[in-house]
Amino acid sequence: MDPIALLPFIVIIGAMFLMTRSAKKKQRQAVQMRDQMQPGTGIRTIGGMYAVVKEIREDSVLVEIEPGTHALFAKNAIGAVLSDEEFDRITNGPEGEEFGVDAVVPDDASSLTGEEDAPSDAKLDLEKKDAGDGPDAAVDKDAEEPVEASGEPKAESVKADDDTAKDGKRDEDADSK
Repeated sequence: MDPIALLPFIVIIGAMFLMTRSAKKKQRQAVQMRDQMQPGTGIRTIGGMYAVVKEIREDSVLVEIEPGTHALFAKNAIGAVLSDEEFDRITNGPEGEEFGVDAVVPDDASSLTGEEDAPSDAKLDLEKKDAGDGPDAAVDKDAEEPVEASGEPKAESVKADDDTAKDGKRDEDADSK
């Protein structure tokens, strides 16, 4: 067999080997990181919640989210074990300052739009407009056919209705023939 013909297969097998090797390495690092957990260690879950480890069990970890609030997480849900300095910086704010909880959050987004002069009680017109309601089309009340501003009947719209296939499908439908 020609060695040139085997080259693509060798390349594919080599790429698969490198991918599985890096995945196993990451998995091994995650297990080592979770083994570093001890009660009192700050952690971040894969969902982004920060907590302090209270108890380590076989497959789960009991954490304290805030004083008096405990939660039970699977060990696989621990995304990172944080150093004490990093955990304090994240949970207490920069330079040990507490986060301000006095911030006022508006009930709606009207203050974020920047349109101060718009009346808040104004109703929006949400009715659907027909395509023939434009300025160049008018409906003759006596006749059932729409007419243009010049007074001539719109032959294209009538013709389009006649072009509907016998099975009720139009040309723009996906399964029309």
